[in-house]
Formats: sequence, structure tokens, C-alpha cells
Amino acid sequence: MLPPIDIFQARHGAIRYFLAPMAGITDVAFRLLMREMGAQAVVSELVSAEGLVRGGQKTRELMAFSAEESPVGIQIFGHKVESLVEAARIVQGEGADFVDINFGCPVKKVVCDGGGAAWLRDPVVLGKLLQDLRGALRIPLSIKVRTGWDESSRNVAEIVRVAGDCGVNWIAIHGRTRAQGYSGLADWELIREVSQEAKIPVVGNGDILTAAQAKRRIKEGYAHAVMIGRGALKTPWIFSEIHGHSVERDILSVIHRHFDLALNWKGRTRAFLSLKKFIGWYAAGYPHSSQFRSSIFQTDDVDHLRAITVDYFQSIAEYTKIDDGQPFLMGGHG
Repeated sequence: MLPPIDIFQARHGAIRYFLAPMAGITDVAFRLLMREMGAQAVVSELVSAEGLVRGGQKTRELMAFSAEESPVGIQIFGHKVESLVEAARIVQGEGADFVDINFGCPVKKVVCDGGGAAWLRDPVVLGKLLQDLRGALRIPLSIKVRTGWDESSRNVAEIVRVAGDCGVNWIAIHGRTRAQGYSGLADWELIREVSQEAKIPVVGNGDILTAAQAKRRIKEGYAHAVMIGRGALKTPWIFSEIHGHSVERDILSVIHRHFDLALNWKGRTRAFLSLKKFIGWYAAGYPHSSQFRSSIFQTDDVDHLRAITVDYFQSIAEYTKIDDGQPFLMGGHG
């Protein structure tokens, strides 16, 4: 096995298992829930550097976090060096534990502006940005990348070397190119090859849907740590399972906790809109889940949503979740 990430060892212990940043998903309520479930570090959804610099209210809301999440990182993206540096300073000033830069987003509107995975096309320019960021920050700096722009330019090994030379504290690698999006399988053999040679810790990401997969990637030396995204949406107790404590039979307590956190941090209207998505994902793999998902999208009140959710999960309490084989959340920003 490769050593864990130990930069927060004194306060929080070594880190092996991260909750991945997911746009429109990893808000403060879900991150708090996953920390309680056993995630050892969490990262915010995608936050625009330009929006932070301009002081946009919605952008500030996306950056909201709680000290109880610690260690928590805020992930920013953009195409202007000066905006990214200033946004990183803002994140640091707000008290986040680390700044994470998105160099992996494959979405067209982001890369066409020169943000996200577009940075991977020029490691020299990326390195200059990282030097500026490192010089502006006192807190840890991490980055999230893909294996390259496309199959002909899988330059992640070079990116890792540049990141190490510039003082980046760790690098998360999603095992697909920008061109792949979320098609095919993540290339974990490439992640392992890079991890074994890297002088900074590597966090592997892609297609980890079960606790057994996560633990195996660590045990077999694929990376120093792993980052779980979609797996935590179908199986919100995945981090608990990693640590040997399954709570599937108590899924209703998890759901009630998510409702309480969302209502506290987002208010009734915004909590209602986000909870409908999560509850639908939590139901995947249980009997009659398609009919249940249809019913939750017909309700227009958060209290009614909670009531029908309780009724549904009580009705399937004796069943175990199964893999329904359906493609799941095959889009995003990581």
C-alpha cells in the first residue's frame, strides 16, 4: 500500500477516503451527512472564481460550509490566472481547510472558455498558474485532473510532475480523458502507474461504487487515497461500510438526518428541490423505486416529501438494495 495523505494528521487523522466534488450535489448539507457517515475529507461543488471575485450572492451560497465538515476544501474553476488567485485568497480568508482547483471539468461551456480540463493542454502554462496560487496561499492546495485532453494526449504523468514541482499538496486523478466524458471505464492501471512514481500523494477517482472496490484500490496500491462520487448517491452509507459499519437497515435515520441538515442550511424551498434528487437516488435498486420516484416528483411540499419517503422506505425495510444495472449520473464536472 501507498502511504495515506497525512497533512491533517494532527487534527483529523490520515486521509484515505474523500467525498468527490460534484456540481449541484455536494452542497453543505450532503457534505455534512457524508462526514457523519465516515468520509474523511470533503470538497465543495464547483465554484466560479469569477463569481467569487465579483461578489456574486449565488456563488457565495455555493461556497457555504461548516466548521463541522473539516477538513473541507472549496473547489474553484476559471480561465483567468488573476481571478483564480484572488478567488483562492477569498476561500482561504473564509477559513476553508484547503483550496482545490478544477482542471478536470469536461463540460463544453467550461472548456470553451479555457477553464476545467482545457488547462491540461498546456502543462507549462498550468505550472505558472500553480506557482502563483502556491505563492498566494498559506493553506494546502490540491488539484483535480483527468488523464488528459483526449486519447492522443494522455499527459497526466507530466501534469503530476508539474504539480509536485509547484508545491501542490496532492492531486486527484479521474481516470478518463476529457474527450471520454463519463463513457467507458476509468483507467485505474494508469492511475496506479502514476501514483507509484509520483512525489506527491495521488487520489484515484472513477467508477468506485462499493466499499469493497474502494478498499481494494487502497490495499493493492492504486493510489494514496480514493475519491468517491456517484457511489455515495446510490449508497449513502458507503463510507460507513468502508469502516466496517453498514447502516442500510437504518436508512430512514440517514434520510431524516439529510432532511434536517438540508432544511437548516438551505431553507424549505431550496431544500425541497435538492432533496427530491437525493431521495430518488437513494431509492435506486429497491423494489418499486421507479413508481416511488414518479410520486416524489409530483409533490410540491417538503413535509409531504418526507412523509411519502418514510412510507416508501418502511415498506421495503426487509429488502436489500441491488445493482439495477442502469447508467447513473453520467454527466457532471469532475
